[in-house]
Amino acid sequence: MNNLQSIVSHFNTKGTVNEIQPLGSGLINDTYKVTTLEADAPDYVLQRINHAIFQNVEMLQANIEAVTRHIRKKLVEQGAEDIDRKVLSFIPADTGKTFWYDGENYWRIMTFIPNAKTYETVDAEYSYYAGVAFGNFQAMLADIPDTLGETIPDFHNMEFRLKQLRDAVAADAVGRVKEVQYYLDEIEKRADEMCKGERLYREGKLPKRVCHCDTKVNNMMFDEDGKVLCVIDLDTVMPNFIFSDFGDFLRSAANTGAEDDENLDNVNFNMEIFKAFAKGYLESAKVFLLPLEIENLPYAAALFPYMQCVRFLADYINGDTYYKTKYPEHNLVRTKAQFKLLQSAEEHMPEMQEFIKASLG
Repeated sequence: MNNLQSIVSHFNTKGTVNEIQPLGSGLINDTYKVTTLEADAPDYVLQRINHAIFQNVEMLQANIEAVTRHIRKKLVEQGAEDIDRKVLSFIPADTGKTFWYDGENYWRIMTFIPNAKTYETVDAEYSYYAGVAFGNFQAMLADIPDTLGETIPDFHNMEFRLKQLRDAVAADAVGRVKEVQYYLDEIEKRADEMCKGERLYREGKLPKRVCHCDTKVNNMMFDEDGKVLCVIDLDTVMPNFIFSDFGDFLRSAANTGAEDDENLDNVNFNMEIFKAFAKGYLESAKVFLLPLEIENLPYAAALFPYMQCVRFLADYINGDTYYKTKYPEHNLVRTKAQFKLLQSAEEHMPEMQEFIKASLG
C-alpha cells in the first residue's frame, strides 16, 4: 500500500487516499481501486501498464488521450448528460503527462466511474448492446483529426500472421509439422481469400478506421438501469479495418463451445448472436461505413476464427512459446476448435449475407 500510495502522490488527484485495493481480473495490466476519504473527492483507478506488450507507452497514452478528448467533444456537442461517466478521464502526473515512470514500471490513473458495472453475459440482448456501443464508438471517432499509432504493430494483419505460420513451418523447431499437415493445407486453401482486407487496402478501396480491437462484452460499462455508459479498455485502440471490431467480438461471443473445446460437436457459429450484434452495429455505424465495408462483414466473421487458428497452429509448431498452455496438445486442441468454428461460419455465410442485405433495407 505505501509503495502504491507514493505512486499515486505523483498524480494530480483530489482528496486523501483512504485505501488501495486490487480491482477486476484483467489479464494484461495490474489494476487497483483508490478510494478517497472526502465525500466530494472522486475515487480513482490506478493501473500498472504492461510495457512488455505495450512497448511504446508514450504512443499508447497519446492515442488514448486523443480518443477520449474527441469523444468528450462529441458528447458536449450532442448535449449529453453525465459526460464524466460516458468517457474515461485520465489524471495528469506531476510531469504533465498522463503516465508516470518509477524507474521500472509505467503507471496511470483515471477517475473511477461510480455506480457502473460490466457484464460477462453473452446472449442476444447483450450482443445487441455491444453492437450498438462498438459501432457508436467507431462512428464518434470516424472524423478524429489525430493520427493514431499502432500500439501492437500488425496485431490483426492477416498477411503478417500467415508469414509467422509459414516461418514456423519452415523452421519446424520441434518436429510437429507432419502431424498437422491437414490443417496447414486447409489454411493455405483459404489464404488468398482471407488476405483480401490487406489487398483492398493497398488498392485504395478499403480505409483504415480508428478501431477498438478488443471488442469483448466486458469492455463496456453499464449504468444501474442496464444502459451502456461507455466503452473501456482503450489500450488496443488503433487504426485498423472495421472487420477487427466486428469479427473479433463474434469469434468469442458467437462460439457455442469453448475456445479450447476438446469436443468439437460443441463448437458452432451462433447465428442469433451474429444477428443481434450485426443489427446493433449497423444501427450506429452505417452512417459512416462504405458499402464495401458493410458487404464484407460476413467475411470478418470468418476471418477471426481463421486468424486465431493460424496463430494457435504457429505456436504449436514453434513448441508453445507464446500462449500459456495447460497440457502438451493444448495449442493443437485450440487450433482444431477454431477451425471448426471457421467451418461453421463458412456454412452460415449465405445466411449472414442475406441478413446484412435485409438490414440495410
